[in-house]
Amino acid sequence: MTSPIVLARVVEGARLARADVAALLAVPGGGAVHLVDCDLDEADLAELDLAGWRFERCALRRANLGQASLERTQWLSCRAPFARLFGADLTEAAIQSCDFNNADLRHARLTSARIIGSKLTGADLTDARIIDVHCEEVLLAGAKLAGLGFRKQHLRRLDFSQADLRKADLREVVFEACSLRDALLAGARFDKADLRGADLGGLRLVDAALFRGATISPDQAAQLLAELGLKLG
Repeated sequence: MTSPIVLARVVEGARLARADVAALLAVPGGGAVHLVDCDLDEADLAELDLAGWRFERCALRRANLGQASLERTQWLSCRAPFARLFGADLTEAAIQSCDFNNADLRHARLTSARIIGSKLTGADLTDARIIDVHCEEVLLAGAKLAGLGFRKQHLRRLDFSQADLRKADLREVVFEACSLRDALLAGARFDKADLRGADLGGLRLVDAALFRGATISPDQAAQLLAELGLKLG
């Protein structure tokens, strides 16, 4: 551990391993910790109780947070590509301006979490629990989201291009400035969804029937017909 500055449970500029984090947790009555500019790349933090901790401008590349308790954690401008959060509990977590590209979030719990202005390109959220999640301006290109439920949510500025949304529940969802371009949509449900704010480029003929009962704009209808090889008379 490299000479951290510790003041009122703030740790700044430290290189932290599991033993260091465990020591912070062991402080009697210490409560949550605020990490600033800390290096936790490849750290093994699996199954630790970090509820309420704040991570600010921290590096967590390939860090292992599998099965960790991360309820009410705050993440600001962190870099965590390829981080492992398999089965982690992120209930009511707040994630802003972070890089979680290619992160493993399978079976993670994201109930009531807020994800703003962040990158999750290629992230795997298979079987994640995302009830009442607020997402805005999030890059999910190529992410694995098959079977997830977004029903009745208002999605703003989300990029699902080339994402796996097979069998996803998108009923009654309002899409605002979102992209579904070239996404995998087989078996997805769009009943009563408002798709007027979505980029539907790359739609395949086999997917067209999925939008039955959804609302699209006249321009989108013309675009879909053109991409399906049809022309308006």
